[in-house]
Amino acid sequence: MTRTVLESQTKTVTIGFDEPFCVIGERINPTGRKKLAAELEAGDFSTVEKDALAQVAAGAGVLDINAGVVYNSNPNPNETEPPLMRSIVELVQGLVDVPLCIDSSVPGALEAGLEAANGRPLLNSVTGEEERLELVLPLVKKYNVPVVAISNDDTGISEDPDVRFAVAKKIVERAADFGVPAHDIVVDPLVMPIGAMATAGQQVFALVRRLREELGVNTTCGASNISFGLPNRHGVNNAFLPMAIGAGMTSAIMNPVALPVAQSKIAAKREEVAAAGVILPEDMDDETFVTLFGMGSTRSKPGSEMAAIRAANLLVNQDPHGGAWIAFNKALEAGGEAAAGGRGGRRGGGRRRRA
Repeated sequence: MTRTVLESQTKTVTIGFDEPFCVIGERINPTGRKKLAAELEAGDFSTVEKDALAQVAAGAGVLDINAGVVYNSNPNPNETEPPLMRSIVELVQGLVDVPLCIDSSVPGALEAGLEAANGRPLLNSVTGEEERLELVLPLVKKYNVPVVAISNDDTGISEDPDVRFAVAKKIVERAADFGVPAHDIVVDPLVMPIGAMATAGQQVFALVRRLREELGVNTTCGASNISFGLPNRHGVNNAFLPMAIGAGMTSAIMNPVALPVAQSKIAAKREEVAAAGVILPEDMDDETFVTLFGMGSTRSKPGSEMAAIRAANLLVNQDPHGGAWIAFNKALEAGGEAAAGGRGGRRGGGRRRRA
């Protein structure tokens, strides 16, 4: 069975065909988050700290670290991103003990993250583009780390799943030329939005099976891509993830946290309730209020996708005797703190193994 081994200083997490599904937390990424981007440029890492702790508490077994901020003061990411990546990696691994996923399009930032990371991180990512292959695969070999292989090349992203499979195969073969084994390649077959392509779900399920059977590689994806542009995205995600797991997908880069209800939404709802003439106890706190009106929670808790993943692990026999499912739900009943504590993983060596 294929196993991709990741390590932090104190913990080993294995992505594998016979392992529980691995959740890679995506929140430490300034893309589309103006507030976080501004904080990082100002040297403020408070949101990074909160996101790191919340994602691990919600069940992430690995944390993706992306430092892709375009500074207003210096728009050259080749200069600004490597030191920022190093700083974030050092900060996060001082807060949590899970392995990291070093994520950047800037080669210098990838290497800065690899140099700073304890253990054996996952590198995100390489594509089938010739220039990217020549830049990234030597780093994968030098630091003896596994890598995410994204199924697009110099021609872009194909809507044809056979083309995406061919790109993945090319990357696996080129990696072998550098001495990188297939078990250290985690292929992202690229999930298309179901709202734009009706066969997107069927495509990725078929691709995952083929990648597993023909190339013997683990797989991952940006899970929320499937629901992009649709209403009730959580509902689509909650169906997609168990189906992907059933098809053989072994990990996903995703948000494991149900974000707290904003105070502005709570205030607006209270005004709406009062205007409707509903009389509530004066001492009703915000958590009781949002629970009563089905708004969510004022605390960070595991998202509904995490329940779907735990249930899928149980159904595909990757949760012996249902222990993780029971622990997860007991933690939710107790307030959602540290809901079953991620995938766990066994204790292992913290040193990076070099070739």
